[in-house]
Amino acid sequence: MARPDAPTDYEELIRVIHERYESMSKGYKTIALYLTQNPNDVAVRSVNAIAERCGMHASSFVRFAQALGYSGFRDLQELFQRRLSTAAPGFEARIRALEGELGARKDRSEFEFLRDLVMRDVASLEGLLADIAPDDLRRAADLLEKADVIYLLGQLRSTPVVELLRYVLTMLGKRCVLLDAGGGLATHMARAMRSGDLLLAVSFRFYATEVVNIVEEAASRGAVVIAISDSTLSPLAKNAELLFSVPEHEYTFSRSLAAPMCLAQALTVALAARLQGDDKNPRIPTVTSR
Repeated sequence: MARPDAPTDYEELIRVIHERYESMSKGYKTIALYLTQNPNDVAVRSVNAIAERCGMHASSFVRFAQALGYSGFRDLQELFQRRLSTAAPGFEARIRALEGELGARKDRSEFEFLRDLVMRDVASLEGLLADIAPDDLRRAADLLEKADVIYLLGQLRSTPVVELLRYVLTMLGKRCVLLDAGGGLATHMARAMRSGDLLLAVSFRFYATEVVNIVEEAASRGAVVIAISDSTLSPLAKNAELLFSVPEHEYTFSRSLAAPMCLAQALTVALAARLQGDDKNPRIPTVTSR
């Protein structure tokens, strides 16, 4: 039987997980990430199947649930099952639907690699429409428009996202600074940020330490932080005025940037509409040769 202090609905459970995340053990953090990133799968899979996907033993999930006040994992899972009745399809469900539409063809050719990547990208892009709140996009565009200077931060495989943002923001006439890791100056450049400036940071697991540190310092200086990351449990979340969570459902060599790149483009198009006073046909200028 669950204790009286155990969360009684999905929203409360997620809030409790966020509050306790920093003090959790490494194993519990892995479980918390899976639960928050894959709520639909948690609702329909057995605890053994979920544990296998996380590379852990099912007993760890039982203990995790008990630490939150439940008698076992099934009690916790019931919250996810109730949520599922009104939720959009999860990542795996979208993949299965796409396989049905495109034909479940399986081979070992090079084209099959392309087909698999395309299906996963389409599923991730559909997830943006289900998971990104319209009000958050509107608020982000407002913050970008009002910012005196927009600082851009992303390292490792997040670099292409901020490089695209720098290009488009420059073409829109917004003052922006890319905090380039080259030469070890990113941290020093970030110290020029002031209240009224905005930092748009992009980071995915495993999070670059310098990016996390710069986000913390920027927030302490009064700069507004917009973050694009893979989880609401990301270390960027606690200092972000606005966080866009774009879950990564498999940590493989072929992790795609299709969804975060699309989100970045959506933000810049929304900004272009405000700057140009044309919300029907905003245009992003491009460099042309003469």
